[in-house]
Amino acid sequence: MHRLLLATLLALAAGAAQADEGLFYIGAGISSSRISEVTAINSDLNSTSWKAFAGVRPLNAFAVEADYLDLGSKTINQNLVAAEGSTHLQYRAFAGYAVGFVPVPVPFVDVFGKVGLVRWSQSGGNSINSPLGSSFLSLSNNGTKLAWGIGAQAHLGSIGGRLEYESFHIANTSGAGVVSLSAMLRF
Repeated sequence: MHRLLLATLLALAAGAAQADEGLFYIGAGISSSRISEVTAINSDLNSTSWKAFAGVRPLNAFAVEADYLDLGSKTINQNLVAAEGSTHLQYRAFAGYAVGFVPVPVPFVDVFGKVGLVRWSQSGGNSINSPLGSSFLSLSNNGTKLAWGIGAQAHLGSIGGRLEYESFHIANTSGAGVVSLSAMLRF
């Protein structure tokens, strides 16, 4: 058993030594997200927002990554018969991915695909003001779904940039798609 553990540790150390820019990485950037056919607002939610991520890359061809995605918010004002109302929604997500890197003959470029789970949350509310009074209905929901993504990154030493696309399903919508451009640092 000890020999298996030792062999595993040596293999991980060799992979880490091969990735000369560092074992860990962090990054943040701007994202453009689209959540299609949101039932509560009878519309799409298109937003420019941000994301952050952190990961560990023990082998040159494999990493494990965690992401935070701010998917944006939207308010719809409505004029109803004898009343006025508005609906406000905000979406965010946390994701965990296994990331596989495709060998590319250019040493400073990585092409990757990732698959994992995303925990999304939706919060907001619906308010109605009428001559008879006001009311507020809380609209919150969350769930965990399969997520996937593809992308490419370029790096010079320990700094780099990344362009990627991620997709997953959110209840009461036709799904979310996120394109992001990020800066990253490996250490």
